[in-house]
Amino acid sequence: MRKVVLIATFLIAGLTTAFALPPEELQLTLKQAQDHALDYNKQVKNAKLDVDAAQKKVWESIASGLPQIDAKADYSNYLGASMTIQFDPNSPPTKIPFATTSNVSATVSQLLFSGSYLVGLQTAKIYKSLSETNYRKSKQDIKEQVANSYYLILVSEQTRDILKKNLENMRSTLAKTKQMEKVGMAESTDVDQLSVSVSTLENGVRSADRQVEMAYNMLRFQLGVPGDEKIQLTQTLDGIIDRINFTALMDSSMSVQRNLDYQLMETQVELSKKQLALQKSAYLPTLSSYYSHTEKILKPNFDASPKDVIGLNLSIPIFSSGLRKSKVSQANISLEQTENQKDLLEDQLKIQEKQLRFNLHNALDKYNSQKQNVKVALRVNRNFDLKYEHGVASSLERLQANDNYLQAENNFVGATMELLQAYVAWEKLLNDL
Repeated sequence: MRKVVLIATFLIAGLTTAFALPPEELQLTLKQAQDHALDYNKQVKNAKLDVDAAQKKVWESIASGLPQIDAKADYSNYLGASMTIQFDPNSPPTKIPFATTSNVSATVSQLLFSGSYLVGLQTAKIYKSLSETNYRKSKQDIKEQVANSYYLILVSEQTRDILKKNLENMRSTLAKTKQMEKVGMAESTDVDQLSVSVSTLENGVRSADRQVEMAYNMLRFQLGVPGDEKIQLTQTLDGIIDRINFTALMDSSMSVQRNLDYQLMETQVELSKKQLALQKSAYLPTLSSYYSHTEKILKPNFDASPKDVIGLNLSIPIFSSGLRKSKVSQANISLEQTENQKDLLEDQLKIQEKQLRFNLHNALDKYNSQKQNVKVALRVNRNFDLKYEHGVASSLERLQANDNYLQAENNFVGATMELLQAYVAWEKLLNDL
């Protein structure tokens, strides 16, 4: 009975394994894809680690000005060595052996004043702010990359679907033309021309399949998922575009202070100011105190050194042959250069605002125009399809109309991608991505 139960258990386990459901696809809206990338993209993770490291750096700077306690133990054995002393030339010399010694000591030190410490502490906090802004910039960049990859996949899939549908239609036309050739209603050249068109479309579909897979691979990389992860995008191009209020978007204006690149440059200016302050602090004295206690475990018979010592250390810079002055001058120059870079970036951002606004206007006009062109080209193509079936139009005219339709679709798909890329670039500039 027990054997029967065991056999049944193994059979059930085997059937469960054999009929196990395949892993579910990762279904993502654009926002879900961006959120997933923010959690798992390795570049974003590294930027977050930079923030953590900067926080540790702040504490390192603080701790260097807090009390420091060090302990030390030593043991000295002179292996029977001795010192010979002769006080009276008429008397034999006296040998004094070196005694074995062993000490344990502890020292407490405290920094009382240091200009470089105060400046270093402020610099560490600014560096933490810089790493936090860099982290936000990394998140913004990955959201931009994911959006463009998401749009590219949708555009590539739409192109492939158009080619597949056109291929089916062209294959049907080729089959009808072959039948017409058999009864003498079409020429062999018509069949040859349609065959070439079908072959070209088949190559186009295969190429489109590869482009779609490449786009998915790029998205997988950005999302931080395995290369064989199944992904399904749940939004459509029309749905995405319909939700965008382009009129309100183009009426909005940029605030330079909200731009992350500008914020990074402002922080760089603050760091340059602190670097200047650090070089100036080299002219200031440094004062510290200390306390030391020593326990003598093994000591010589005669030992006059005290157990406890307290003291102050004062270091005053007096003359450096112009070294400190040169460093201050260099820091001043570096600060001026950084401020010039900030002003230059502000000018560039204002020019970029005008350019991206123009790009968005132009892309929207082009999108609307190409959308109408597709409707017209589709009507013309269907009309010539009917004419060809009734023998009114030639195969050459039929193919020309089909080529015009495919070109219109291709132009429309390109205009769609251009519009979405312009939208993403504009949102990024406004720091609204």
